[in-house]
Amino acid sequence: MTIEEAIRTSIEYETGVRDVYRDAASRAESDAATRFFRLMADEEQHHLDYLVAKLKEFAETGRLSAGGLDTAVPSRADLEAGVSALGDRIGDRAGRVETEYLEKAHAVERETSEFYRRMVEELPEEARALFSRFLEIEDGHLDIVQAQLDLANGTGYWFDVREFNLEG
Repeated sequence: MTIEEAIRTSIEYETGVRDVYRDAASRAESDAATRFFRLMADEEQHHLDYLVAKLKEFAETGRLSAGGLDTAVPSRADLEAGVSALGDRIGDRAGRVETEYLEKAHAVERETSEFYRRMVEELPEEARALFSRFLEIEDGHLDIVQAQLDLANGTGYWFDVREFNLEG
């Protein structure tokens, strides 16, 4: 795959992920879920805007620079640090609609992360930094969606750490 093809394919992946979050935000049954899905949709739109600019840059210069891609989603370490404060504020578990969309989001985030992982392995050195950053961010999205799914499903886990034990 060429660098241009990789960027165009990335745009397709990011569009699909964004659309899942937008649809979820419009159908969510709770305000908290709506806010979460909107945050994630906005994040993916930011990725799309960035990729379109990178595609233009590459078409005009034949070069691809990395940098300037930030994320609104906290790092995994920051999320884990907030777990103790979260315990008293979880409230009701997510409804059926939220859980359904979390599962869809998890699937598309996983597929997108796998694509970026392949690009990091396959593309020339000049493109690896860009796709490595996307991989880092998308893996973070995958973590946060998994954490939300774990809470929604009442598994007792948060980032693979058991929150409670039913066996006493």
